[in-house]
Amino acid sequence: MNRRLNILAAEEHVDDGDPKVLQLPNDADPLAIEVCLEDIERIDLNFPKFTDGRAYSQAFLLRRRLGFKGDIRATGDVLIDQLVQMERTGFSSAVLKEGVDATDAQRQFDRFAAFYQGDAVQTAPHFAAGT
Repeated sequence: MNRRLNILAAEEHVDDGDPKVLQLPNDADPLAIEVCLEDIERIDLNFPKFTDGRAYSQAFLLRRRLGFKGDIRATGDVLIDQLVQMERTGFSSAVLKEGVDATDAQRQFDRFAAFYQGDAVQTAPHFAAGT
């Protein structure tokens, strides 16, 4: 399993009102989205506080139930400790909270290099994946 979350420093994240980017509030139901997801390239999910995990559920629903293939980006109060779980629930990029060093994130991925269970993207368990 070689995929990794694309990690951005706060100053690298641009929100320029691009119509192909959907800003989804963390209390919104992804199953009730009224836009065509085929026209969307990125969905930004917000963590207003690192303790508010609703965006994990949103990402999982977008990947597994709705089959969204584009970029799901975590924004807001994003900490390094959350990155591995974000990747497992369907996020493909994350904007770290201001003042957090993006180079420190690799340590988290080195600690948790593989998992026995499947996840939102790689649904087959480790033993069934042929690795």
